[in-house]
Amino acid sequence: MFELLIVKPIFNLLVLLHAIIPGGNFGLSIIVFTFVIRFLMWPLVKKQLHQTKAMRNLQPEIKKIKKASKGNRQQESMLLMELYKERGINPFSSIGTLVVQLVILIGLFSGLRRVIDDPMAIVTFAYGWVQNLPLLQEIAQNPALFDNTLFGVVDLSRAALGSDGLYMPAMILVIGSAVTQFYQSSQLMPNDKDARGLRQILREASEGKQADASETNAAVGRSMRYFIPVMIFVFTVGFASALSLYWFMSGLVGYWQQSRILSQDETEMEEIGASQKGDVIEGEVIEKSTEQKAKELKAKKAKNKKKSSKSGNKRRKK
Repeated sequence: MFELLIVKPIFNLLVLLHAIIPGGNFGLSIIVFTFVIRFLMWPLVKKQLHQTKAMRNLQPEIKKIKKASKGNRQQESMLLMELYKERGINPFSSIGTLVVQLVILIGLFSGLRRVIDDPMAIVTFAYGWVQNLPLLQEIAQNPALFDNTLFGVVDLSRAALGSDGLYMPAMILVIGSAVTQFYQSSQLMPNDKDARGLRQILREASEGKQADASETNAAVGRSMRYFIPVMIFVFTVGFASALSLYWFMSGLVGYWQQSRILSQDETEMEEIGASQKGDVIEGEVIEKSTEQKAKELKAKKAKNKKKSSKSGNKRRKK
């Protein structure tokens, strides 16, 4: 089912591009394929970045909530959820984009593995109407016509580290993939000079100091921008460089997309924020202060407790 619904459509999109792009170069087909995928994901990426930017703008208000809660985790969580609801923010919005990217990557990985194991799979695994395209018919008659290089410079079927040793052109793509992923992740990280590192938080936790959950999550997120590039390097260094080329180009295009959205959508973000109840401008709350909300929440709890107590007294009198 996964092969039918995911792998084959993704693979055939790549093969279709390879068949219609002049020159019949497989590396160029992967580059164009990357652009097509990234631009198809533009609305999803834009929505995710809006949410990410809104979360960054809320950091001053979140700090006020922590201060007003005075260590009361339950009250802090309730105030944070209320704040997110008022601003129309979903803290888990990035998960959807990550899932889509992961599905595409797995589908492309499966398709590329077929072509590397058997170059004729570019014909045999394609849809019937794709097989009828002129270039694929030529490859079917003469498999040597399949150019699986990047402009004749990089053999995309070879790994950076394989049985034949180090292949430097592929290694450059692998390193480029890791570097672009690092900068792409760093681009979305809030610049909080007062933020503590994960090592410091864990050290203080081992000494008996209670760790703040949101601060720990933020520290983990900052650490992931180093961890993910390392994982990409380890994963791609032993696989055919065709996957590294896709990952490298995806990182470059993704970085450009993020830069464009974050730099040119300031007016749109302000309009979206202004339409939300209790907008935040430069970290200042217009509608209500956090301290006031905390007091209201305490008063509401006390009122409910008093009401519950009266009801209990009435039942006992009866």
